[in-house]
Amino acid sequence: MSFSRPSCLLRRTIPEVCKTAYQLRSRPVTTQTHRLALFPGDDFYSCNGHVACDTDNKPNSVDLKLLAQLQQDGSAPTAHILNRMVSSCAKSGSVFLGVQLHSTIIKVGFDSNVYICSALVDMYGKCGAVSSAQRLFDEMSHRNVVSWNSLISGYLQVGCPQIAIELFLEMVKVGIAPTHFTVSAVLVACWRTEDTKLGIQVHGLSLKCGFCYHIVVGTCLIDFYSKGWKIDASRLMFDLMPERNIITWTSMVAGYAHCQQPVAAMVLVRDMQRWGIRLNYVTYNCLLSSFSSSNDLDHSKQVHCRIIREGLESNSYLAVTLVKVYSECGSNLEDFNKVCSGVTRWDQISWNAVIGGLSNLGNGEAALKCFSKMRQAGFDMDLFTFTSVLRAIGMISSLEEGKQTHALVFKMGYGANLNVQNGLVSMYARCGSINDAKRVFSSTDGHDVISWNSLLSGCAYHGYGREVVELFEKMRRSRVKPDNTTFLVVLSACRHVGLVDKGIEYFDLMRNDYSLEPPTTEHYSSMVDLFSRAGYLSEAEDFISKMPIEPGPSVYKALLSACQVHGNVVIAARCAKKLLQMFPNDPVIYVLLSNVLATVGYWDNAASIRKVMSDRGVRKEPGYSWI
Repeated sequence: MSFSRPSCLLRRTIPEVCKTAYQLRSRPVTTQTHRLALFPGDDFYSCNGHVACDTDNKPNSVDLKLLAQLQQDGSAPTAHILNRMVSSCAKSGSVFLGVQLHSTIIKVGFDSNVYICSALVDMYGKCGAVSSAQRLFDEMSHRNVVSWNSLISGYLQVGCPQIAIELFLEMVKVGIAPTHFTVSAVLVACWRTEDTKLGIQVHGLSLKCGFCYHIVVGTCLIDFYSKGWKIDASRLMFDLMPERNIITWTSMVAGYAHCQQPVAAMVLVRDMQRWGIRLNYVTYNCLLSSFSSSNDLDHSKQVHCRIIREGLESNSYLAVTLVKVYSECGSNLEDFNKVCSGVTRWDQISWNAVIGGLSNLGNGEAALKCFSKMRQAGFDMDLFTFTSVLRAIGMISSLEEGKQTHALVFKMGYGANLNVQNGLVSMYARCGSINDAKRVFSSTDGHDVISWNSLLSGCAYHGYGREVVELFEKMRRSRVKPDNTTFLVVLSACRHVGLVDKGIEYFDLMRNDYSLEPPTTEHYSSMVDLFSRAGYLSEAEDFISKMPIEPGPSVYKALLSACQVHGNVVIAARCAKKLLQMFPNDPVIYVLLSNVLATVGYWDNAASIRKVMSDRGVRKEPGYSWI
């Protein structure tokens, strides 16, 4: 078979497929008559009945001794029994037993039976032996839609979605009418290959064939559109479905989580409860996955309470997800440790979640201790382990442990992984070893935006502002497109070395690039600080007044700090007034304004500001040294 069918072939064959589907559906079929025609002599021996009962009660077990007993008694196994036993092999993944059954099937003369051969193709595919499935499929003199579905699913099983799509197009060309199982499998292949156009065509095909709103196809369409960031189309499909099950609802919740819409996910879960649908651990897992910011911490705790109430807190998958969510939402260490204590099944994923969580919460030392315990427990490390550990090392600037981890990375065979390489660049840069960071960066093949951002951030953090500008120009000449983080790092470097013109140029470049998100408060704050450090206080104030978004406290504080340096009381008073209107209990505002007044010799006014601060009960926390 030649796998070279273009996606546009589907447009030409849709009418023929629909016609075939309608013809097939118009044929009267009597189930009992059809079964007797396929399996004449349905008067099974007692051993045949034993096999049938055994596969019914234990669908994942296959006992070849029963097959041997059939043969010793002189009883040839029927096609029905062989088919059931092959299906059991597929469910249990017993490819060795399946091969023995295949040889028995050939011996008794059922190798031309399309139903048994289709079951064998399905068995080989589910067991990962897709080459054997393809060989058997090619040898079949007659193939039905189940044969095609089995091979398509087999290629999906082994991670070859493009071949699965090409098989589907070949199937359509030869006039086999697809079923809802075909369409659901092809939709999975479409989103795996990010072939949105073909997926939409398959949607249209399912509409014409009449099973678009079948519960399996509808659920797959919800997944397909949501994973392609078309959440509105996904919700429309969900609303149009006449029947929904728990998987359909959970798929829609997962779609909102994927598109980072936690509020919509929570509303949908409340609708589930109003409809009397009991949530399972998968639904809760998807809902928790939608929480990823500090604003979602309270929601995470509410869902956590609901999980405890439902008696699902011991579920190992939910326990690991809770660890991840609490860390990403900025929980305090006490709550995080309580959640970690609920993990009962310690495997690689559990350890990675805890190590990554401690790194996210800024507790690098605890993350390294946890990493040491993981190694002592004998668990393997993967790229997720190393990226979390390298981030933790960078936080505590432990260069020696960073070098040891670098050696371990090579020993474990992850030295060529881009994510790990980016982690190494960031780790060396944070530890102040810029030359080592550059060395790792130079040895990396195929830099992405994170690679550049890691090196740029390290150079900017340690005061190499002009070098940051040079690296950024190199990045612009490469194929890698800067993102908002890149521009924030570059603007920070420009303000520290006083490159005002360059900073304005880069800010305008970012603001006029419509493929990027609009500048955030952090970008505007950096620009205000750039003007202020250079002494352009009036320009900075004018820049603030023309901001298209509401200025945050960081913007005014940057200008207020510069007023202290340059002794500009007038602008300082205006900034402090606006800040106090927004945050009357922020001690930093009072201290900055008092320092500005003291700098220019207005000691009485500075003392009065301190008195107002004391009268209002505003206290500044004393600073302390990390060393």
